[in-house]
Amino acid sequence: MNEAPPSVQRLMTADVDAVSALARIVWQATYPALISQAQIDAMLADRYAPQRIREQLDDPRQAWWGAKQDHTLAGFAHALLDESGCKLDKLYVHPDRQRRGIGAALEKTVADWARRQQVRRLWLQVNRGNTPAIAAYEKYGFRIVESRVFGLGGGFVMDDHVMERML
Repeated sequence: MNEAPPSVQRLMTADVDAVSALARIVWQATYPALISQAQIDAMLADRYAPQRIREQLDDPRQAWWGAKQDHTLAGFAHALLDESGCKLDKLYVHPDRQRRGIGAALEKTVADWARRQQVRRLWLQVNRGNTPAIAAYEKYGFRIVESRVFGLGGGFVMDDHVMERML
């Protein structure tokens, strides 16, 4: 099957509901073996609420992108500037579209944006048990610099590696 290469564009307000829906698909495929369903539901409600994403679209220190392939949203990324550089806060690809260059295209787009913001460090957090994502990030040039448990409140935690790459 010859698929078109992914097209990565800044996220538009019209795409927000599709991102929220795609987040649920990806999280349900990825996280049940790593965290509880209650935590999945809480994190999706918090981080992918359409109103929250719309507010972030208006923040110049944050950026969202959608990756479409064959006119369908196949993945998305979110980054934000902080005191230590640029955090790649979210990068997800539909489970049926992984390993087709979509994640790499999104990561490159985020890195290019960070460079334009004059940032030299790109960093992220990834669940320690998410070995496919860790392998992908290592392929993109990230390395693990720290492992920590981050409290989220409500009895939930993120048991993550912090990874970084210099730009």
